[in-house]
Amino acid sequence: MSIEMELPLEEIDRVASYLVENLASHTLLFLIGDLASGKTTLTQAIAQKRGVTSAVTSPTFSLQQIYGTDLFHYDLYRISSDEFFSLGLHEELDREGWHLIEWGDPALKRFLSNVGYNVVSISITPTNKGRNYSIEV
Repeated sequence: MSIEMELPLEEIDRVASYLVENLASHTLLFLIGDLASGKTTLTQAIAQKRGVTSAVTSPTFSLQQIYGTDLFHYDLYRISSDEFFSLGLHEELDREGWHLIEWGDPALKRFLSNVGYNVVSISITPTNKGRNYSIEV
């Protein structure tokens, strides 16, 4: 199933609301988009909808940020799938909650989906009206 939403950036909370209302409590969300497309901005909107009050920033240098007890945010820009596993990050994915993954390798996504994780892809593309969000469940 695929959903498309093209919205001005100031209406990003509509995307976050849709996700919060429709996704399972344990989901891996692969955020796909070019540099500065809005992956972390979407993560901030999701966190706000899920009641996170602390600052939400990109985990570029830390690899992972945890917000509350069930919102996990990863930045795998410099990390291959092999490194992901050798660092033990895959063990984190068993923790109940939402796991938002920026810059995830498509092979990693396929693998995780094939071994039974609930995987959702969200492609973000800037447009002259704002952003297009393509959500593939």
